[in-house]
Amino acid sequence: MSKYSKEDIIRMVEDEDVEFIRLQFTDIFGMLKNVAITVSQLRKALDNKCMFDGSSIEGFVRIEESDMYLHPDLDTFEIFPWRPQQGKVARFICDVYRPNQTPFEGDPRYVLKKVIKEAKDMGFTFNVGPECEFFLFHTDEEGRPTTKTHEMAGYFDVGPIDLAENVRRDIVLNLEDMGFEIEASHHEIAPAQHEIDFQYAECLVTADNIMTFKMAVKTIAKRHGLHATFMPKPKAGVNGSGMHVNMSLADEFGNNIFEDKNDPLGLSKTAYQFLAGVLYHMKGMAILTNPLVNSYKRLMPGYDAPVYIAWSANSNRSPLIRIPCSRGRSTRLELRSPDSAVNPYLALAACLAAGLDGIKKEMTPPASVNENIYDMTEEERRERGIDQLPETLGEAIEAFREDTFFQEVLGKHIYTKYLEAKEEEWRIFRSQVTDWEIGEYLYKF
Repeated sequence: MSKYSKEDIIRMVEDEDVEFIRLQFTDIFGMLKNVAITVSQLRKALDNKCMFDGSSIEGFVRIEESDMYLHPDLDTFEIFPWRPQQGKVARFICDVYRPNQTPFEGDPRYVLKKVIKEAKDMGFTFNVGPECEFFLFHTDEEGRPTTKTHEMAGYFDVGPIDLAENVRRDIVLNLEDMGFEIEASHHEIAPAQHEIDFQYAECLVTADNIMTFKMAVKTIAKRHGLHATFMPKPKAGVNGSGMHVNMSLADEFGNNIFEDKNDPLGLSKTAYQFLAGVLYHMKGMAILTNPLVNSYKRLMPGYDAPVYIAWSANSNRSPLIRIPCSRGRSTRLELRSPDSAVNPYLALAACLAAGLDGIKKEMTPPASVNENIYDMTEEERRERGIDQLPETLGEAIEAFREDTFFQEVLGKHIYTKYLEAKEEEWRIFRSQVTDWEIGEYLYKF
């Protein structure tokens, strides 16, 4: 049931003196887009009559079929707290439709909605809580981003060592003004690296929140003269930024289906099957949870990021998935490989679909790995059946091709466009000559 009606929106816009409204949507690569309208066009927008040129959005449609329509999700109406208080700016997150009023199959939000419906038909609601990490860097004289920082703070440090404490506070306060419930914020391991965690929610709400979160973080950072980046590995030699995804299923009454007090680990049969499905499809979905060439420079031993496809029932953080110690309503799986460069709609759709596949096929996960996998030899890992995540975007592309399951999850349009774009990204990267190569080979050879 919707939170707002059209009349509610019109009344709030009038009462709050809103002058501009942004109709936001996300392309297949996770980039936020919008069409801005004035309040005079609000009724037109609420009647789903605002149109845009879909052929100008990478991965959408051809020029001969370019007209697309934006259908605002009324429950996503929010006023930007950082904009002027007279003539305020608000936004809707929109679904993309074709002129014949059918959902556009290239809309990532539509893909997630399809998998959500599949879960609902099985009696499940997918709840997700992300842990979003990012860096705050200085800009140069022309306002362009750099990777420079004055601070040398580390994990959980406080001010004055943590020079961005007030920036993070400003971000949190603005997010709370937009309805976020912030659970924690702190300095992360690397200098200039930060994490803000917000409360779990149903997965479509969480995906919307991730997009809003990234927009807010970048906007508030810029107000402080800094550049916020969700690039997974902006600097060599330090930890990269991830986005751990905490996942659980609930029934129609809101009960956590992953909990079973009679199980030695407190996990239900459904939880084990869901876990098995995610592990089984992990290599194939890596291109969605870790979408960039740069993503795989974070996924290396020694930088607090998972490399091996395994799970642990205790606090062991070397496997891909761990089960946090809290139980009851908080029973969940923590997937540790994703980074914040993801398109959250596609990444969460892949996670949910993989888990549901595990349930439908009654998959059984391998045994829990409670030792430090990084300390194991290659032979020991092989004997335990511990596979490895793709090491490059090229390997992720091949794994994506081989796991045909995701063709059905994403649909032909997004699957084809996404794969073509990632193949081109990998081809261009492989053609580059890096500074490391010049330094390593130019003199020797």
